[in-house]
Amino acid sequence: MRATCHIRAMLSYQHSYHAGNLADVHKHALLAWVLAYLTAKDKPLSYIETHAGRGLYALDAPEARKTGEAAAGILRAEAAFGPDHPYGRVLDAVRARYGDMAYPGSPLIAASLLRAQDSLTFAELHPQEYSALHGALVEYGASVQRRDGFELAQAICPPMPRRGVLMIDPSYEVKADYATLPGFVTQIRRKWNVGILMLWYPVLSAGLHRDMIAEIRTDHPDAAVLETAFPPIREGRGMFGSGLVVINPPWGMVEEGARLDAMIRALGG
Repeated sequence: MRATCHIRAMLSYQHSYHAGNLADVHKHALLAWVLAYLTAKDKPLSYIETHAGRGLYALDAPEARKTGEAAAGILRAEAAFGPDHPYGRVLDAVRARYGDMAYPGSPLIAASLLRAQDSLTFAELHPQEYSALHGALVEYGASVQRRDGFELAQAICPPMPRRGVLMIDPSYEVKADYATLPGFVTQIRRKWNVGILMLWYPVLSAGLHRDMIAEIRTDHPDAAVLETAFPPIREGRGMFGSGLVVINPPWGMVEEGARLDAMIRALGG
């Protein structure tokens, strides 16, 4: 029964309403930083994403205009990211190709920063999101699968090359995810002890994330927990921050997280 509910929730969620919000800015800027750090060495790597979405979003689409989250997010924050930051470089490249209101999701950020020798694997269950993702990434030679992302990660980890990143970014529409994710992270780390595992989570007024993060910290004391805070986009909206817990964080990532946190808090002030 839970598996059926989990699939229904994933099929009901579409990120177009939320693309480019401050949680995306936090998550995507840190992801771009990690990938730029890894590609500074001429060694191949693997990138895997469990809940990929469509990869490319239009910030002037009706969905984005309805919520106003991009207007309060990347459209305010973009000036803080210039060509010296990998996130800024990706934003510039995507807009040069797709238009001023184009916004890259994490799959397109990864595809833009990685190289021919690197491996890209994405999972997405929603049929329309999967179709759009496939279209956005077909030229990059990525493996795009309409499949449960947790199952995909369990099946292919450890990947080849063994050096690389797993981005875990569920919608949390299924509240049981908060209870099951710590065990999932532990299972993947046992399989792939050198992988950089990045788990995004919303910081909610209800505090649903707190026990999850506490359990992960207990099981993985060396994990980095990088959070930021911002005002809710609408009165009564429960998300007032964004978090990433990172297993095997690269050198300098904690400092980059602190810098980004200060920038986002200043924007929200």
